[in-house]
Amino acid sequence: MITAGIDIGSITTKAAVMAEGKIRGTKVVFTGYNAEQAGTKVYEELLAELGMEKSDVGRIVSTGYGRNSVKFMDKAMTEIICHGAGAHYLNPRARSVIDIGGQDSKAIVLDEKGKVKNFAMNDKCAAGTGRFLEVMARALEVDLDGFGTLSLRAGDPSRISSLCTVFAESEVISLISKGENRENIIAGIHESIAARIAAMANRLRIAPLVVMTGGVAKNIGVVKALERKIGMAVEVSEYAQVNGAIGAAFLAAGLK
Repeated sequence: MITAGIDIGSITTKAAVMAEGKIRGTKVVFTGYNAEQAGTKVYEELLAELGMEKSDVGRIVSTGYGRNSVKFMDKAMTEIICHGAGAHYLNPRARSVIDIGGQDSKAIVLDEKGKVKNFAMNDKCAAGTGRFLEVMARALEVDLDGFGTLSLRAGDPSRISSLCTVFAESEVISLISKGENRENIIAGIHESIAARIAAMANRLRIAPLVVMTGGVAKNIGVVKALERKIGMAVEVSEYAQVNGAIGAAFLAAGLK
């Protein structure tokens, strides 16, 4: 059976298509102001790239904050369940998942079958999310894609004490005015994010194997800072950004 998963996030919308338990393709587009339109767009474009018709797909599961806007889905599931399923599919040894999205972050503990045992979520504050990094990148006039590698050159990470995006931005601007090294500031930002995420994850008593998902997983600086804070290695799959969509497609195969 061919199945599809659509994950509509605040910044990007992802789709994955699976056939007989294997990933056939994935795609990412910007969500924009219309979640329903983004879901349709990413799905139709992925099918076109794979040379498939809508009639070829047996079942569709949607997830993410905009999951209920996908009118053609067979079932909507929470991102917690889908991220857990995606992480387990990609590596059955996964026992903990840290997902940092555009506007929220999550820590999830899994059992040996990929079922969610416990989770914690920050969706009330932008600090520790992709949006936080975007704000900081603008303040520093640095391309967000270069944030990770720049931070690895830091000699002495700056201290960013505020957990509020607005106040943290003020701290960064103050550091810039004092002539602080840009790499040190970026490393300090990553340390601040990692400290916040680690505190949430450690409350759940996460255990290896820890995997990181979401778009922020592409930032090596955040990954390394997080490893230091939790004292464990963090695995990042090539499919980290589309993990939720993969989990949704995987779960779609089990729908009755």
